[in-house]
Amino acid sequence: MPAKNSRKTYATNCYYHLYNRGVEKRTIFQDQQDYGVFLSYLKEYLLPKDEAELNKKLSDPDISYQDKDKVLKKLRLNNFNQEITLLAYCLMPNHFHFFLKQKSMGAIDKFMNSLGTRYTMYFNRKYKRVGSLYQGVYKAVPITSDAQFVYLSKYIHKQGLALQV
Repeated sequence: MPAKNSRKTYATNCYYHLYNRGVEKRTIFQDQQDYGVFLSYLKEYLLPKDEAELNKKLSDPDISYQDKDKVLKKLRLNNFNQEITLLAYCLMPNHFHFFLKQKSMGAIDKFMNSLGTRYTMYFNRKYKRVGSLYQGVYKAVPITSDAQFVYLSKYIHKQGLALQV
């Protein structure tokens, strides 16, 4: 029997609550740098990618090899700006919550797979560890009513406020 909320089919133009936590409820954000790296990955994946500007930089004859490599990596990097809208999020020491809208089929799986893999690689490299960082596959709850929409938004914002106190 599949785990609760381990839904694997998603509809387009629908809202979802996604969440996951560290394996054995362990901390996945150990310091401010970890939060910052995770948020920088979110930003890279969800903000528009300016491909014209990146290609302009590539055509600069004075670009260094290192800068050219960085630009090429940014061009190859997944971008979900046209596929996912993030409405709210909360990062807790041992878990996270996302409230998002999927705009194109399959976007959530690709986004979460890419984000999870990339952050796990960063975390494992930084803390000299191996293996899974998360307790299984992320969970997803479809938001099907106005009441759920309002409740989830309040819940995520309340969690974030609790961290600041």
